[in-house]
Amino acid sequence: MVDVLLGLQWGDEGKGKIVDFLAPEYDIIARFQGGPNAGHTLYLNDKKVVLHTIPSGVFHPKLLNVIGNGVVIDPVSFKAECEEIEGLGVQLASTLIISEKAHIILPTHKALDKANELAKGSNKIGSTLKGIGPTYMDKTGRNGLRVGDLLQSDFTERYNTLKDKHLSLLKQMHYEEDISHLEADFFAAVEALKKYKILAVDYWLNEQISQGKKVLAEGAQGTMLDIDFGTYPFVTSSNTITAGLCTGLGIAPKWVGKVFGISKAYCTRVGSGPFPTELLDETGDLLRKKGNEFGSTTGRPRRCGWIDLVALKYACMLNGVTDLIITKADVLDEMPQIGLCTSYQIDGNTTTQFPFDIHHTETIPQYDYVTQWEKNLSDCVADGDLPENFNTFIKHIESFTGVKISFISNGVGRNQLIVRK
Repeated sequence: MVDVLLGLQWGDEGKGKIVDFLAPEYDIIARFQGGPNAGHTLYLNDKKVVLHTIPSGVFHPKLLNVIGNGVVIDPVSFKAECEEIEGLGVQLASTLIISEKAHIILPTHKALDKANELAKGSNKIGSTLKGIGPTYMDKTGRNGLRVGDLLQSDFTERYNTLKDKHLSLLKQMHYEEDISHLEADFFAAVEALKKYKILAVDYWLNEQISQGKKVLAEGAQGTMLDIDFGTYPFVTSSNTITAGLCTGLGIAPKWVGKVFGISKAYCTRVGSGPFPTELLDETGDLLRKKGNEFGSTTGRPRRCGWIDLVALKYACMLNGVTDLIITKADVLDEMPQIGLCTSYQIDGNTTTQFPFDIHHTETIPQYDYVTQWEKNLSDCVADGDLPENFNTFIKHIESFTGVKISFISNGVGRNQLIVRK
């Protein structure tokens, strides 16, 4: 059976910590989409570690960690990430498996990313400029290079063919960047990548499932960034929802079991794009400060606002969420009142459905409020310790979404996670 854990907002929900907590119940942790724009934060012996491409079960020595075909890999950043993790005593060569069908990010993909963002001007989508979008474009355009291509004798020829095509596109866009100095690092990183196990992960994973092995599929980014169902066009380039694990790992839907959906107790977003509940005031600043809301990959300050139950219910529906997990609840401890968006007002009408084109729609959030709870959540260690006003807050979420909250994260520590009975 395969369980899945994914974000229900615009990413940054705290997935890494939850995967790390659940990992001992599984045999395999598998990433199924996204690229090095992901930033899954873990704490190992009080040391902060941010994972970008490698699955979050990597610090559990008995687990195997899989990078699926739905992931795009930048060999250079991947090499640096591996070196950091191996420097912490992890034997990646024996625990990391990479799909031969995962696509490769080239230096020219990053140049194309920059050129595309510059061309959009004020309409830029807030790309991380890591070449992820152009790599997925080459994948769907049937031009891409895959990890399995690295093992072929004519890889350099294939690389040069695609590079020349990219350089031609950049010339048409009147964008110039000398990428020659990046190529030495790229080819060195390609050689480093080849020392890990490169397999037909689709066959391998299905064989493991048939043997009774338990798999946890790990998503990156969040549901509201999904290429089909997110706040288009301000979205990522992959399917971030439960359905993405089937195409990103080669697993049939019949094997999907639990769906763990993660939401912060409030909302954040990095970069451009619609954000109905954004707080452009002192409350938003306080959320950012208390929640340390700065991108783990980019360092960019995150936009902050109240939890959006309309979007959350939509995300639960799309993913078939069986277990809700609320993170960063303790960040709200000092708020005099806490807002929950329960509907939108659009053109004078009230709706609880997420609109088709929210980017061009004036969406006015309607709120219910809960007053400040009686004690700090970080002082709670069990479900029975939770203050009454916070219980009102989470019951409101459960009632609106129709999904039970199974875990509440009340601090950054690995053990600061309350299991609800």
